[in-house]
Amino acid sequence: MTAPLPTISGLSELSGRYDAVLSDVWGVIHNGVSAFPEAVEALRAFRRAGGRAVLITNAPRPSAPIVAMLDRLGVPRDAYDAIVSSGDSTRAMIEKYRGKAIHHVGPPTEDDALYEGLDLRRTGAEEAEVVVVTDLDTDDDTPEMYRERAKLWLSRRLPMICANPDRVVEHGDKIIYCGGALGDLYSAMGGMVHMAGKPYPPIYEQAFALAEKAAGGTLDKSRVLAIGDSVRTDAAGAAQFDIDLLFITGSIHAAELDAFGKPDPQAIADLIAPSRARVAGYLPRLSW
Repeated sequence: MTAPLPTISGLSELSGRYDAVLSDVWGVIHNGVSAFPEAVEALRAFRRAGGRAVLITNAPRPSAPIVAMLDRLGVPRDAYDAIVSSGDSTRAMIEKYRGKAIHHVGPPTEDDALYEGLDLRRTGAEEAEVVVVTDLDTDDDTPEMYRERAKLWLSRRLPMICANPDRVVEHGDKIIYCGGALGDLYSAMGGMVHMAGKPYPPIYEQAFALAEKAAGGTLDKSRVLAIGDSVRTDAAGAAQFDIDLLFITGSIHAAELDAFGKPDPQAIADLIAPSRARVAGYLPRLSW
């Protein structure tokens, strides 16, 4: 059994220990429908105290459209210094298919910015050279609904580039499947899957570089804090990048952890333990 986690009342209790935070977005700052005011204020207060805040998201779009989305949701730009997205990493991965045919899986037009300027042809799987998954086609889909389509991809030995490694995400009061769940299905069937974004090191290296740029100098990793709500991506990513974690329990793990009732610190510790993350504390929602 792992040791219970430290209980804190807000980010203010930790702020003196850290010069920068790398914060998840969906599930921490907003739920896809509206921003969490206390989370926004926590980041603003951290920055007012001299800290730097870089948002790090598995959204399968380049960072510019993410800024526009945050604007629409009411997240002010003084809540963060910079953003790096899974879409930024994905563009580098699909660059080698420039001028070739790809098969897109996900909302038909929402992720167009991912391909801008790359001279790609979006085709059916029968003639494509790679499958690029941003998300499932609709919020009501489940990965199992794609098994027959995946059999064709596998028969043609198509690699998959998964622009969003998240398995599930909070959307309003619902939990919906994301691209990572489809990547898991294809991998289990024997397909080759390349994941962008968290928990993989490249996106953390990009975020860390942006934090140092915002700080105007070198940062010590021991004074950088990750904030996130997913064990699979945020906790594992923080562990691999060797930075501390503030875990948000009230999103995708809310029900199993009774985040807004009587959460058990031991249960939270046991859930996170396989990731080997160093946990500085936990909160149901990010607050100051």
